[in-house]
Amino acid sequence: MTEFTEIPALDLAPLMNGGDTTQLAIDFANAYGNTGFGYIINHGVDPKLRKDIFAASKQFHALAEAQKQAIALDKNHRGYIAINTSTDVNSDLAEVTKPNQSASFMMMREDEFARSDVYLSGPNQWPDLQGFREVCEAYTEAMTGLGRKLMGLALDAIGVTEQGILKAFDTPTIWLRLLHYPPQPPQAPEDLYGSAPHKDFGCLTLLAQDDVGGLQVQTPAGEWVDAPPREDAFIVNVGDMLHRMSNGKLLSTPHRVINTSRRERYSVPFFFDPNVSTIVAPLPGTGTPKFDPLNFGDFLRAELGASYDAHHDDESTR
Repeated sequence: MTEFTEIPALDLAPLMNGGDTTQLAIDFANAYGNTGFGYIINHGVDPKLRKDIFAASKQFHALAEAQKQAIALDKNHRGYIAINTSTDVNSDLAEVTKPNQSASFMMMREDEFARSDVYLSGPNQWPDLQGFREVCEAYTEAMTGLGRKLMGLALDAIGVTEQGILKAFDTPTIWLRLLHYPPQPPQAPEDLYGSAPHKDFGCLTLLAQDDVGGLQVQTPAGEWVDAPPREDAFIVNVGDMLHRMSNGKLLSTPHRVINTSRRERYSVPFFFDPNVSTIVAPLPGTGTPKFDPLNFGDFLRAELGASYDAHHDDESTR
């Protein structure tokens, strides 16, 4: 990993249009082998759909607290996550003692594969808002398609020719999170974060930001580089599971959110991960394995059980 001062950008036009992706795969390997973050443009997602999901998020967060609490986060990790109820206690990047200063709505995949005996499988919880569910599901469908294309590109970038692992994404673990960050007080303590320093634990995160800003990415030297919003782009970063699959070739980079703008901040991260039953291990062709295999579902139990109040008393997460 090398020091960097800005986030690179990747043009996905060849990937979306069926063109030659040789150079794009090289650019992907450079961006995610050195920075772990990148802007993606010409990604094929309708700008109107992006505007619609932000409008839906603002509509949800404008509801009375009692209406949101009626669908409070459940054991299947769906519903409303109130402010001060999630803390990055597993972070080894900072001493995190205060909960994240954000509230959010969370939905996950809901289809014929939902089974009560499968971890995190179950129905979503929907607020009583006209058109809200339809917008969330349309956005999720578009982002799932983009996520699959990016996973294929990631495997090309690290020279994995046997891409059977992509079957784990046929019924992926997906998370759509509608985040709201209130302005932080001007005299807020240094260890109060919108989102504390952390690495994402999955494979790919595809983030849409509003125009407020506040996302920062940590360099190897410990400096924090701003990742300002771009209306035409998503910010995509690698998480810990893809880092393991790539045998360390693709980086899971620390990042944080601090909202000192004195404005409301909204962002929409979409997390694209393998099925919970997947055994995550370095893929063939990536060299001598540096990581032991792990079961993704078991890993999630530990992460969610440690970080969210709603899971603390859930025996299934212990």
